[in-house]
Amino acid sequence: MYNEARPSPEILMTMFRSMALLKQNDERFRSLLKAGTLAMPYYSWRGQEVIPSAMSAALNPDDYVCTIYRGLHDSIARGVPLKHLWAELIGRATGTCKGKGGPMHITHPASGVMVTTGIVGSSMPIANGLGFASQVLGDGRVTVAMFGDGASNIGAFHESLNLASLWKLPVVFLCSNNGYSEHTKFEHGTTVKNVADRAVSYSMPGVTVDGNNPLAMYAAAKTAVDRARAGEGPTLIEAMTFRFFGHVFGDNDFYIDKEEKAQRMAQDPCPAYRSWLIQEGYAQEAELAALEAEAEAAIDEAQAFSLESPFPDLAELGTDVFAEQAA
Repeated sequence: MYNEARPSPEILMTMFRSMALLKQNDERFRSLLKAGTLAMPYYSWRGQEVIPSAMSAALNPDDYVCTIYRGLHDSIARGVPLKHLWAELIGRATGTCKGKGGPMHITHPASGVMVTTGIVGSSMPIANGLGFASQVLGDGRVTVAMFGDGASNIGAFHESLNLASLWKLPVVFLCSNNGYSEHTKFEHGTTVKNVADRAVSYSMPGVTVDGNNPLAMYAAAKTAVDRARAGEGPTLIEAMTFRFFGHVFGDNDFYIDKEEKAQRMAQDPCPAYRSWLIQEGYAQEAELAALEAEAEAAIDEAQAFSLESPFPDLAELGTDVFAEQAA
């Protein structure tokens, strides 16, 4: 099924844990939103679990990630504490930003998630800033800029790739190409066949990879991360994938071809990878079921913690606004 060179069994299982947690989290979020238990903007990542799981497995614990408002799965895969992430999503004081950021602004530097931005394309110049700081400090960190295919048509994409290449910044540009920029099909808004083709304009490697293949995705991520860490400059990775649902929760995805959607959902990367691990002897059914049960228990705990947490006090409206709070 997967023909690429295989990473260690530990890496293979690390990716499975992350993918299982992401899949089950998304299913829980959507279930609670439909039931009216949660009320928040929500962008489902279902079908795209492989990309952040493989990238996170290729990074060191102190590396940085800059992601976007559709990148909640990037934060979970990177290890943002689930309880505090859930609390932030529903606006509670125990959230990663005290409940004042919400789904579009998850930030948790302790996990390496330096920013979640609601401005399309802005993860890339921010990543360059972090990469430049690492270069000056010599701290050996690599920064990954996560973005979607639509952002590759934004000026910040071109400016960031140019500068990162010019200065050989330790940055990896990771584009999750799910075929749709919000409601617009890729080929209706982009002239090149692949986003990665644009890398040649900026004298950096451009790689198009199957973003639903854990082995291929990990290999591409590891190569790019190692290259950046060695001081050889940035890489543009285009991870081809497919989102199972519309751009935002409540979107009826009328613009997605129904036959294509059914076909892609039948190729769900999560159960496919699960079956492969068992078939190749890396894990037993009971072992994987136990990991899935652990993920479910963590989600149960996060849900209970977040719903029981208080809303921010009104006094919080004046904090985190100025460098010093007036007496």
